[in-house]
Amino acid sequence: MAETQTAEFDQFASGYQAAVNQSIAFSGLKVETFVAAKARYLAELFVREGIGADAPILDIGCGVGTYEALLGGRYSRLSGIDISSESIRLAQEKASGACFAAYDGVRIPHADASFAAAFAICVWHHVPVPAWQGFVAEALRVLKPGGVFAVFEHNPWNPLTRWAVERCVFDKDAVLLSMPTARRLMRQGGFEPVEARFILSLPAVDGLGARLDRALGFAPSGAQYCVAGRRPR
Repeated sequence: MAETQTAEFDQFASGYQAAVNQSIAFSGLKVETFVAAKARYLAELFVREGIGADAPILDIGCGVGTYEALLGGRYSRLSGIDISSESIRLAQEKASGACFAAYDGVRIPHADASFAAAFAICVWHHVPVPAWQGFVAEALRVLKPGGVFAVFEHNPWNPLTRWAVERCVFDKDAVLLSMPTARRLMRQGGFEPVEARFILSLPAVDGLGARLDRALGFAPSGAQYCVAGRRPR
């Protein structure tokens, strides 16, 4: 499975954005809107949790470095890992200030307690179900005590989200997990709850739309959700 996934993501690395845009074309929006909104939510979470500008942060499943490029002006010690070596090559071109490494999808290639925060954006649904607990355990392992792990995932309770995933060429292996499932697995994996909210009920980056989207964090109408946990001190 890992070798198949690696080959698929190598194949789609250069066309990732176009493939996602095709899958969500029915919405009339581009992937950049959704990416920018999630980057904003992530940065706001890090502010609330006291993650400073020089804190070491890991992106698990970084793809082509989209979030490193967006967050690089705010955080100086960003690292990314991905199973696709072609994606890593493109990420290094896009976000030269970050550090990138390929990994086998099982063992994160960093030492214990290396990072103050980690995040995984639309990655978990590509992890084989039997490996879900290991995925959480590895995130916990590389975080410092008190470190924060944020997961953004597709909301399977939203029918338009499910349709978009079904239309996406590199989501054929996707197994969507609900917010309660993600929260339970993180809690069982040793994380203390930090927050859980639905996002993108309104796909807005700023202004009134963004404020309304924050207010709708309780509503399962969101296209995606965020679950965050903390490694105990």
